[in-house]
Amino acid sequence: MLPRKAFLTYVPSLRTNLIKRHLHQSPSHFTQTTRTMADNKNKDPSDIHLYTAATPNGIKVSMLLEELGLPYKVTDISFSKNEQKEPWFLEINPNGRIPALTDVFTDGSQIRLFESGAIMQYLVDRYDTEHKVSYPRGTKEYYDVNSWLFWQMGGLGPMQGQANHFFRYAPEKIPYGINRYQNETRRLYSVMESQLAKSKSGYLVGDKLTIADIACWGWVAAYHWAGVDIKEFPHLEAWMEKLLQHPGIEKGRHVPERHTSLDWKNLSQEELDKRAANSWVRTESSKDQEKK
Repeated sequence: MLPRKAFLTYVPSLRTNLIKRHLHQSPSHFTQTTRTMADNKNKDPSDIHLYTAATPNGIKVSMLLEELGLPYKVTDISFSKNEQKEPWFLEINPNGRIPALTDVFTDGSQIRLFESGAIMQYLVDRYDTEHKVSYPRGTKEYYDVNSWLFWQMGGLGPMQGQANHFFRYAPEKIPYGINRYQNETRRLYSVMESQLAKSKSGYLVGDKLTIADIACWGWVAAYHWAGVDIKEFPHLEAWMEKLLQHPGIEKGRHVPERHTSLDWKNLSQEELDKRAANSWVRTESSKDQEKK
């Protein structure tokens, strides 16, 4: 577990420059972890602040930041306290979701970013000058990476998220919903399986790790939670393990707290159902049912 320290107090009446001021005036129940990389060779000064949680979408950005060796601060957003709906956070992401990120832009002003894919594109466009996890703009590989990134954002994440909901969280077990989204998740896994089977490098695009791989990893790592057997997809399973050999992936997946998805394969379905029953998602789903 990463060390934690209390954040500062937010004053609701201060609307002007709210995003900028919240760094000095934020809720006392928030927590902040500051991570400083020793070898930041990028000359472009940054003041990156990541707002995230331990979810497949949340860890995308921390894994990328670690791979790039960039210094950044972290605020762990608590869903159980509905912190993502706080007014100050909605000024950063009006959609009230994680991850979100603020930074000092090249002109000295503050920039806010939301949606994990948009954040990842920003970080590589601005900071990956040596193309460690990206390809030069205008190359075929550049557009191929974007295709897989958008594929994950529009397909793998939403569909597996629905599989998670109907299989784990829904107050009522609906076989149609479970089968529909588990089968679609399997289909999407098979798309990755076919791509990786043709890949000489073992990565989705070209000969190296890219944001296409990073964007997909957290979802694939949560296969057991969705009720899908990764053994059906040997190339995909090998890819999942391969990425763990990258120090940034291994380190970043544990931000803002220990990543546990890969531990779930050792638990029975009954044990996993108990965990789901005690989760904030089940609580919110039950509240929604009561309102109807």
